[in-house]
Amino acid sequence: MRAYLSVWRLPSAPVLLLAGFAGRLPSAMVPLALLLMVQQQTGSYAIAGLAAATLGVASAVMAPVLGRLADRRGPRPILFAQAVAYPLLLALLVAVALGGAPDAAVIAASGLAGTATPLVSGTVRALWSRVDVRVRPTAYALDATVTELVFVAGPSLVAALAVFVSPAAAVALAGVLGVVGALGIAMSAATRAYEPVVGARAGLFSTVLTPGMPRLLLSGAALMLGFGALEVAIPAFADSTGSPGLSGLLLAVWSLGSVIGGLWFGARVLSASLPRQYRLLLLGVTIGLAPLAWISSPWALGVLLFLGGTAIAPTLTVQNTLVGSMAPVHATTEAFTWLSTITVGASAIGAALGGALIERPAGVPGSLMLACAGAAVAVLVTLLPGRRASLAAAARQPVAA
Repeated sequence: MRAYLSVWRLPSAPVLLLAGFAGRLPSAMVPLALLLMVQQQTGSYAIAGLAAATLGVASAVMAPVLGRLADRRGPRPILFAQAVAYPLLLALLVAVALGGAPDAAVIAASGLAGTATPLVSGTVRALWSRVDVRVRPTAYALDATVTELVFVAGPSLVAALAVFVSPAAAVALAGVLGVVGALGIAMSAATRAYEPVVGARAGLFSTVLTPGMPRLLLSGAALMLGFGALEVAIPAFADSTGSPGLSGLLLAVWSLGSVIGGLWFGARVLSASLPRQYRLLLLGVTIGLAPLAWISSPWALGVLLFLGGTAIAPTLTVQNTLVGSMAPVHATTEAFTWLSTITVGASAIGAALGGALIERPAGVPGSLMLACAGAAVAVLVTLLPGRRASLAAAARQPVAA
């Protein structure tokens, strides 16, 4: 706990953690709430899914653009603008969806709302990259744990509001939380003290092509593709066993394992280099996913998900640390937004592929095998030739808590 207290005592750390949690909740709430809201109004899962996908794609495409702007001008103007635009565009989306507007209008409104999603994750991680290197890994571990909690609390809030009020109420709450998070981060002392680092103007993809980044992003994409398939397979597995209500519990158990693993890992002092830690943790995730396709009991699946989940937050912690160490000092926020964009897109592809496998003879086991294959590919990517030269700077980073 001493390691976590050292992070908590950093200037603005409580604000970054708490406001960061609030500001990230919309990312876990709005897609699900939008799906439920549009499906109730139109009776079509196809239109609802397209609206949710459009929102996600718009957010993912816009994030690197805003990240680059934040690196050059500072994140405060962007966060203030989003604190105004985001709730207004969500209100427009609700009005269009509930007002019986044409499907094309609903999809367009979804895209507009997605472009205004607050730039919270990228900003917070960029600010963590500026803290004392001795506590930076622990700060990233706390950040990864907070992110895991977001994806436990967010869908739970949506489910409760959808049952007792309406999906539109969940969208409204997400708008409020987005404003709280964006304003909290923007007004924190760390953000006010943020000084952009001047760097040479470069092409749109220059940050992505920084030595070491392509490999890291590709491995992260493969891992998240597997997670996307798993997130579809778990509800299908629960349904196939006659206990569809267990799907939420199984997903929560998986996330709980990740939270516990992240808290444990963040308090450790390790001597291994960051690239080696990353590779071994990815291998641990792969081993944890390997037996799932052969499990028939939901309770056994829950135990294995919990155990396998313990490697997830540590993996994401090291992944974020590597991004922070590889990214050009004048493009840190942009680098983190690229990581989010690519992994979110890969997760969506994994969910689509997993769903397709479930509908075919491969069934649920096929989707679970895809999850394991994604993690295994991530391990293989870290073994590509040339990694040592590319990751040399990251390998020299001291690992301390």
